[in-house]
Amino acid sequence: MTEKRQRRRIRIRDRARIQSGLSIVPSLFTVGNIFCGYYAVIATLRANYDYAAIAIGVGMVLDMMDGRIARLTQTDSDFGIQLDSLADLVTFGVAPAMLAFKWGLSSTAGLEANIVQHVNQLGWLSTFAFLVCGALRLARFNIQTKKPPEAGSRRYFVGLPIPMGAGMIAAVVHFFKTPVLLVGSALLWSLLILLIAFLMISTVRYASFKEFDVKKPRPRIVLFCTAMLIALVIFYSEVVLLVLATIYLCSGLVTKLIPLASRFAHTVRKVKVEEPRVVGWHA
Repeated sequence: MTEKRQRRRIRIRDRARIQSGLSIVPSLFTVGNIFCGYYAVIATLRANYDYAAIAIGVGMVLDMMDGRIARLTQTDSDFGIQLDSLADLVTFGVAPAMLAFKWGLSSTAGLEANIVQHVNQLGWLSTFAFLVCGALRLARFNIQTKKPPEAGSRRYFVGLPIPMGAGMIAAVVHFFKTPVLLVGSALLWSLLILLIAFLMISTVRYASFKEFDVKKPRPRIVLFCTAMLIALVIFYSEVVLLVLATIYLCSGLVTKLIPLASRFAHTVRKVKVEEPRVVGWHA
């Protein structure tokens, strides 16, 4: 009996050591995410805008991996959640806000000083709104994770996730590369940033893909399409990433607007049916 107990204690101790060692792995990915955000800020200050956009994209990949690795190894903790939120605020809040301002709202040339000043002020406002809304989105997400999950809530996010908002900014910069020089383009850029900021704090639902289990076997067609998508991202990253980011951004709006449009159409039909018929006078 004593030998069995001793062996059991050794097994428990070895498992604890392995578990403690595995708990570091997700945090390493989170630290890598922070580094990507820091590098994106430095690259933005040096006017290497495409490198900054790529760094934000790499940070998105690391952000997706650290959570999945923590769940697979059963090493998720409150410390990891808080560290991940801080990393997200740096990489997907501060870095894209600076990139959006420097790339699209501070390089207008050949204009009057008064116009340039107004464009810069609009840039400060829109990018700061993006940063604040991103912080609010992260705070709301942290509160929601502590509540008991509702039925089907794992299938969607409430509000645009801040990594996808940052990904949209990075995809646009990666596609065009050359900084914005026209006032009209700068105004459109500001409107897009404000739209992203609004969607992050809205109640629009976006697909989370959390129920996609990597360990489950997939049909060959799914594997083939995944491989083709990865190849397209590698060879045609500018176009493919912008298309994917735009589709995801619009998906929540479409799913929100379709029920509203159907209810509006139903109300209009109901009003037309209930309208009293007016009998005209005939000579």
